Amino acid sequence: MPAATIDPSVRHQQREDRTMLLLMAPALFVVIVLLVVPLAWLSWESIYHDGGFTLANYKRVFTGAYLDTFLLTFKLSIIVTAITLLLGYPVAYFAASISPRWSALVLGMVILPFWTRVLVRTYAWLVLLQRTGLINKALLGMGLIDRPLQLSYNQFGTIIAMVHILLPFMVLPLYSAMQKIPQNLSQAGASLGGSPVHVFLRVFLPLSMSGVLAGVTLVFVLCLGFYITPELISTP
Repeated sequence: MPAATIDPSVRHQQREDRTMLLLMAPALFVVIVLLVVPLAWLSWESIYHDGGFTLANYKRVFTGAYLDTFLLTFKLSIIVTAITLLLGYPVAYFAASISPRWSALVLGMVILPFWTRVLVRTYAWLVLLQRTGLINKALLGMGLIDRPLQLSYNQFGTIIAMVHILLPFMVLPLYSAMQKIPQNLSQAGASLGGSPVHVFLRVFLPLSMSGVLAGVTLVFVLCLGFYITPELISTP
């Protein structure tokens, strides 16, 4: 097609596309060099050994202690993700339902732990959960237990610490999704005779599922790669 017959809007779009590609080129180069190439090299090394191809490395990964470690990691990740969702959803719902001033205060309290390093928060939980820690002393002082509970160096303490550290990563995506839901939809459902529970389950909850999916994905992926807290809390 002759250049003179090309629609000006088409040429403008083509220039925008070329500009976008040029702007993306540096970032794409960095991703290829620092991510794609190392992953490709690692994948090659995993199947090529002593001049031949082998799946022995993958066999080792999915058997014995490696398999037990993977299963335990997935188990803890699922539990922590479920607990953070159960705790984070009401917090996000409350923050999205109140005035912006109070909502900012609630969100500030949620993200306040980010001001402290993960290692410091982990050690704080270790101090709280140990046999001579504040929690056991409080329970003993109130007469609720006769001897200190073993709250640290086990899965229970690990789950508590991980939930506390990862809870903001669940609340923030939920709040972002809930804030975009028009309040008049719930009001319309109530005006049509729906009970608060019915309106929540049929109107609000489905509209907030994008935030649920984002929060669950984020927390679960972070759990899979979490190392410092499980190592310190669960290891004597």
